Amino acid sequence: MVASKILMASLTHYRPLNCSAAAASASGPSRLVQQAPDLIKWVRKEGGFVHPAMRISQDTFCGLGLTTIERIPKGSDLIALPPHLPLRFESCIGEEAADAEPVIASLAEKVPEELWAMKLGLKLLQERAKIGSFWWPYISNLPETYSVPIFFQGEDIKNLQYAPLLYQVNKRCRFLLDFEHKVKETLKDVSWKDHPFEGLDVDASSLGWAMSAVSSRAFRLHGKTKYPDCSSSYVPMMLPLVDMCNHSFEPNARIVQEQEEKPQEMLLKVIAEREINENDPLLLNYGCLSNDLFLLDYGFIIPSNPHDCIELKYDGALLDAASMAAGVSSPNFSSPAPWQKDILSQLNLDGEAPVLKVTIGGHELVEGRLLAALRVLLASNEEAVKKHDLNTLKSSLVEAPCGIACEMAAFRTVIALCAIALEHFPTKVMEDESLLKSGVSAFSELAIRFRSQKKLLIVDVMKELSRRMKVLSSKDTIDT
Repeated sequence: MVASKILMASLTHYRPLNCSAAAASASGPSRLVQQAPDLIKWVRKEGGFVHPAMRISQDTFCGLGLTTIERIPKGSDLIALPPHLPLRFESCIGEEAADAEPVIASLAEKVPEELWAMKLGLKLLQERAKIGSFWWPYISNLPETYSVPIFFQGEDIKNLQYAPLLYQVNKRCRFLLDFEHKVKETLKDVSWKDHPFEGLDVDASSLGWAMSAVSSRAFRLHGKTKYPDCSSSYVPMMLPLVDMCNHSFEPNARIVQEQEEKPQEMLLKVIAEREINENDPLLLNYGCLSNDLFLLDYGFIIPSNPHDCIELKYDGALLDAASMAAGVSSPNFSSPAPWQKDILSQLNLDGEAPVLKVTIGGHELVEGRLLAALRVLLASNEEAVKKHDLNTLKSSLVEAPCGIACEMAAFRTVIALCAIALEHFPTKVMEDESLLKSGVSAFSELAIRFRSQKKLLIVDVMKELSRRMKVLSSKDTIDT
């Protein structure tokens, strides 16, 4: 495992930053500048609109957020930002490519697309370093630290206990260390007047701060560039004030973009999705994301998240072992028949470039590709399978398409897989709960809560599959 650095923001003309990530408290990290400009006043001064009932407030668990001081009717405009207020970076596409700062554009091309936040992060660092930046009133209000896992100490990363997330955390830490070298190599021969960061040192710490600021606050919205089919590009944007809205799967507000009188100019609004009562927080839906993504990009998790899941690798030997442990006779996952291999290839679980990552949990309960593979490989005969199309075999809404015995065997196999997955966690849920009660650091608590939610999800899947097996068993008895 690559050890994570303590990633501290290091770019400023205003004061040295000596607060490490570990200093984040339960009430949320402090702002970059303690006496930051009034963000609501700045938005209004720059031609934006903020509903008179909106206030910035401090929440014990969520940090700074927006709340109301009186009831606001459904459909009301809450915030409106003119086109020049969002902070964006569109260096590689459309009309803005020619205007992009060449050094920043060159560095952005070295960032893999999956880490898109670093591209806008470079622009954010540039504006943070610039004395008199237009966006300084906004940037100064950003958090000084973030609770995403790249800030964790090595022991807290280990405390996550979940291999897929550990892989992503370490991947991001390695990227930041490697990208630091690329940035330094690029900047070493750049003259002072062309230096995009005003001559200030950019290291893995400042890069981590910038990437975290963007991943936790940016929204993907329509950009200025139009494609030949008249559709707009989707561009990450940092939205002053709007990004203080917290998350909910049942939001009371939503973002809309309206065309302005000038061509390709968009006015961004936040509108009340329903009536908002006095003292209610303003809530947006960040997306139907798993706890992995919420933690990686936003630094929090959602208890009992309906979109959370666990990742497993589709492996014939593992499935054979799970089936035998579940009492399923003669499993043949490791040696499927030719007709079964053909269907597995259609499911992209076999062949030249299979995608072997499958999931358990979420709305599907068992990912459709995995469920179909189990049904196919546990079916009693070829004809019983081939009379159904792939969508039917993948659907959990279609009850026992290959027969009740096959469905029961599939469910028992998944339950055994879940039991194996639970065994891979070094601690049990009760141990996690005891640790939380004993008092731990903020980052340790976040790691323990994350792994505990994964275990509870697995247990819930096992319970639901057991319930479905009872229903199938009762039907089998009636049919008999």
